Amino acid sequence: MPLVAAPIVTPPDPGGGGATPIPLPEVGTATATYTDPTGKVWPLSTTSLGWFTLARGVSGLGAATYDLTTDAHPRGGARLRHAQAQPRAIVWPLYVWGNTHLEFIDRWRRLARAFTRTLREGPGWLEIIRPDGGRRRIAVHYQEGFDGRGTKGAGIVSDTAILTLWCEDPYWIDPTPVSVHRESGALADFLVPYPTVSSSQILGSTTIENVGDVVVWPTWTITGPASKITFTHEGTGEEFSLDPNAEEIGHGNLLTGEQVTVSTDPPAVRYQDGTPDGANWSGALSWPSAVLWGLDPGDNAVSFQLDGLGPGSAVDLTFNPRYETA
Repeated sequence: MPLVAAPIVTPPDPGGGGATPIPLPEVGTATATYTDPTGKVWPLSTTSLGWFTLARGVSGLGAATYDLTTDAHPRGGARLRHAQAQPRAIVWPLYVWGNTHLEFIDRWRRLARAFTRTLREGPGWLEIIRPDGGRRRIAVHYQEGFDGRGTKGAGIVSDTAILTLWCEDPYWIDPTPVSVHRESGALADFLVPYPTVSSSQILGSTTIENVGDVVVWPTWTITGPASKITFTHEGTGEEFSLDPNAEEIGHGNLLTGEQVTVSTDPPAVRYQDGTPDGANWSGALSWPSAVLWGLDPGDNAVSFQLDGLGPGSAVDLTFNPRYETA
């Protein structure tokens, strides 16, 4: 367990005080919350609740650690072949107290349960909130720390939990998704009543900006009518197509209002048939050549093409920017 020399702390007056910004290493002044697997939010910098974060000892909020695969260079040194981001460990000291032993124990037990249930029910979320309202969060699993300091006097009316939180994905995400919507306009006869071009942003190219630090893997939602949909990353040449007429599906053209959702990570294709998870339409993809590509940091030139489109045909893309640091 990481050793953090926690100072003797005099608890603030529990009768008042809201979320108090605290100076965090590699972050600056910020507030923090933890959301357990049930969705309950636990403020980590609100002193009136009976616990608060000891900023001294917080670590693991900076850039991810990488394992590098290299090839020796015949003239000396090496060439980088691949960089693999590694899981992250965050150390987060929490000071917990109570006016009585029973009050302290109740708070200690509730916090311990909120964190340890991530081992059975899925990850929780540690979120850092900046003074300007900007937020970044990361999925965490409890690893260790709720055993206290083990020093004389600890565990009676106060103690410090030096939490180690394990993150399978080392990147922080913006909880507010970026959404891009492209929809066809009303179709018109080119010659009636005079030469006309229908308004449509579906066909052709567009630029999508990934404001994060690393590649993101978007989710696509296609709304009919459409007979075939092709998505191309113009920068890399990677593409995939979705064919609702594929023999594996046996559906036929998407009709007006019908929707299919394509997730790129993890890969999944679901037709929205009214069931909770939707029907599995993975067989509609253009295997084996299909590449469910991601969006690199910065501008990405992409194109959407819908065959058989009509009024209401649309493509929606959503992703959460990912960042190296909190």
